[in-house]
Amino acid sequence: MALWDVWTKIAAGPVAFEAPSAGFALDWLTLQALRRRDVGFAILTRAPGVSSTGDPALDSRLPFDEPYRIPGRTAMQLARAKLRGSRIIAIGTSVVRALEAAANPDGSARAGNGIATGRIARGTRLRVVDAILTGVHQPGESHFELLRAFTDDAQLAKASAAFAAYRYRTHEFGDSMLLHRQQNRAEVPETKALLEAWL
Repeated sequence: MALWDVWTKIAAGPVAFEAPSAGFALDWLTLQALRRRDVGFAILTRAPGVSSTGDPALDSRLPFDEPYRIPGRTAMQLARAKLRGSRIIAIGTSVVRALEAAANPDGSARAGNGIATGRIARGTRLRVVDAILTGVHQPGESHFELLRAFTDDAQLAKASAAFAAYRYRTHEFGDSMLLHRQQNRAEVPETKALLEAWL
C-alpha cells in the first residue's frame, strides 16, 4: 500500500514513523458538523511513535521522545477555551503528550517547538487535556498506560473486557473510543454524546 493509503484524512503531510491513527475516526464532514455545533478545532504538528514493538525489553522503554510544534494560533485557541471553561479533547496519545509537555501551570500550552519526553501514566496530573479520542489499546502498551491518567484501572478493565467481548479491533486500523478524565466526566455531556455518535 502507498503511504497516502494509510494516512489520516485530516492530517497534513506524513512526517512520522507511525500514522496519527486516532484521526482515522474523523473526516472533513465530521469536522464540519462539529464546527456547526460550535466545537472548535485547533492543529499542531507532532511525530507520533510506536506503542509496542512486541519485544518486552524494548517496550519497557517506550514511548520514545516525540517532537512537536504548537502554532501560536493553537496556543491562543487553547487559552481561550480554558478561560471559557470548555473542554480540550486530544485526538490521540501523541497530542496528549505534546500538549502536556507544553503545559503551563494554569492549564494553557506554550506555543513553539518542543520534544515530549515524559511518560504519562497513572498518577500523572493532566493540566491541559480533558478527554482523548484514541484507538483501542491493549494492556502493557505505552499508549494504554497513558489512558491510566484519565481513568482508574477498574474502568479500563471493564472497557477491555467489552472490547474483547464485542471483537473491537485494536490500535492502528481498529476501532476508537472517547475517554474523559474521571473528575470532569459529567461537565459537558452534550459534547460527549455528539462525539460518541460518530464513533
